[in-house]
Amino acid sequence: MEKRRAIEEKMAEPGFWDDKAGAQTLMGELTTLKAASDPWVSLASETEDVGELIEMAESKEDVAEIEVVVADLEVRAGRLDFQLRMSGEHDDKNAIVSINPGAGGVESCDWAAMLSRMVLRWAERSGYTTEIIEYQAQDEGGIKTAVIAVRGPYAYGYLRSELGVHRLVRISPFDAQKRRHTSFASVDVVPEFDDDTGIELDEKDVRIETYRAGGAGGQHVNKTESAVRVIHLETGVVASCQNERSQHRNKTMAMRMLKAKLFRMQEAERDAELKKMYGQKGEIAFGSQIRNYVMQPYQLVKDVRTGHETGNIQAVLDGDIDAFIEAYLTKKMGS
Repeated sequence: MEKRRAIEEKMAEPGFWDDKAGAQTLMGELTTLKAASDPWVSLASETEDVGELIEMAESKEDVAEIEVVVADLEVRAGRLDFQLRMSGEHDDKNAIVSINPGAGGVESCDWAAMLSRMVLRWAERSGYTTEIIEYQAQDEGGIKTAVIAVRGPYAYGYLRSELGVHRLVRISPFDAQKRRHTSFASVDVVPEFDDDTGIELDEKDVRIETYRAGGAGGQHVNKTESAVRVIHLETGVVASCQNERSQHRNKTMAMRMLKAKLFRMQEAERDAELKKMYGQKGEIAFGSQIRNYVMQPYQLVKDVRTGHETGNIQAVLDGDIDAFIEAYLTKKMGS
């Protein structure tokens, strides 16, 4: 709170906007600090209000209503406490989630689309905002790739638990003989940086390609080569963006994403588990999955890393993945 007050006092000083770059940096810091502290302030205020309601309660109905409010406050307090225990350097940042199909043909493309919906629904349930940065539909069904920005406090801290290969077993809707198929798709998650990754990139270090975007976006997106793909020449790492009408803005966003991916590669060199995870993602197939989703012959979602499981697969596909996220992060915190 002291740092927040110091920034607010500095903003009130004459000439604050004379240094636009410095002012924007401080504004960004203030936004982050507010996002972290405002929920606690709101929780404290609402807790005081509940205390007053308890004193005024006159009937069983009043007590029942108060119990519902208290239960909600307990859930929110637990979530905020959980965030405080996150130890990752960039856990409080926004997240960029990339989803790609693996082995399994059109089945996996459809599974990748289902996973992208799961992430979007989770973000909606959790109060985060989302932006589709890249979306390439597959003609036969599903998607070739999807890149989603999830923005809000600790979005990356939570979603990094989804990094890895996800395996689905079901009766194929694309198989006329109704046989059981196994599909794979990978989820990659990086923090969304502005320009504070510490990684310097010159245009000589990359190859830049433009292309017509696919998916949502209107006639302009589909009829002009506004989409941009950036390939890092040394590593082959690729980042692309198609959500903006402006090729220049797409290029800027793609470069930021590329820096985030390169930053993550550097982290992987220092983190044995992360390095293993990235190695697994190189082969999106059986034996590399972090979580299994079985729809036939029984219904079960089970995380390979933690053993956490549930039989309510539809709820999971509708974005109810908090228990899986918290089980993984709790295990990481204890290790």
